Amino acid sequence: MSEAAAQTARLLSLAARARIVESCHAFFAARGFVHVDTPTLVPCPGLDVHLDAFETNARGAARYLVTSPEYQMKRLLTEGMQRIYQIGRAYRRGELGSRHNPEFTILEFYRANAGAEEVMRDTEQLVARVTGGCVRLAPTGEGRVIDTRPPFARMTVREAYERYASVDEDTMLRIATSDEDTFYRLLVDSVEPALAALPHAVFLCDYPATQASLARKKPGDARYAERFELYVAGVELCNGFGELTDPDEQEARFIADQAERAKRGLPVYPIDARFIAALRLGMPPSGGNAIGLDRLIALACGTTEIANVMSFTDDTI
Repeated sequence: MSEAAAQTARLLSLAARARIVESCHAFFAARGFVHVDTPTLVPCPGLDVHLDAFETNARGAARYLVTSPEYQMKRLLTEGMQRIYQIGRAYRRGELGSRHNPEFTILEFYRANAGAEEVMRDTEQLVARVTGGCVRLAPTGEGRVIDTRPPFARMTVREAYERYASVDEDTMLRIATSDEDTFYRLLVDSVEPALAALPHAVFLCDYPATQASLARKKPGDARYAERFELYVAGVELCNGFGELTDPDEQEARFIADQAERAKRGLPVYPIDARFIAALRLGMPPSGGNAIGLDRLIALACGTTEIANVMSFTDDTI
């Protein structure tokens, strides 16, 4: 492709991005969701052992750029908001690649008095709207067409590990608890490539409870949690939950996450006391989802490379 053609393609992708963002706003407005803005500079960025935050200083105290607006949005649910969403910026240190950038756009939404199933339906309808019911990858992606018409297929983590990694349920649960590195290596090396080969979108559901620190446990089977991720053409688009609302259990999980971060030699971030206090006031049963909007826009534009639909990436600013 010539330099002029590349420049034209870039401008067209940025125009498409703007239209898609507008479409997302219209989608949620039509369903009674309220757009909210929450701070990007916070005292507690989250304790997920797989995410690292950017630290700064404000008024003489440590502050962090948000890895997700989750805590603050859930606090709004405790104050009585019912359906909320946000399109904003999030920041994760050390993430750079074809599907990662340290600064990215996140679309996060929550439904009060709902659960994972309702949020999955919202998600598949949104993805279908943005992609027009299919993803058509450019020739570099072998010209594949991926079906994104609802309802999307659903596959449990147990089924995926049995089918694609030849790992039975007991072994999968054991390594998820005591050998997390192996659990995720099997996910990356065996499960995700198989999901990438599917000609349709698929939700990967029901993660082991040890792999879902902010999701509630499944009623009737506490070995699993109400966590799901959506895969389209091998791209993991979202991370959603039936939300944990019990303050004591949530605080205990945060303490365990702190211990695990310390064990791994990672920065140990403080627990968000205001978030726990809000849970103690009472958060309704809720479902929520965080979508990597750059990834969704890229797929809608026929690529899996987010740099193709971003104004600037970390290595071009």
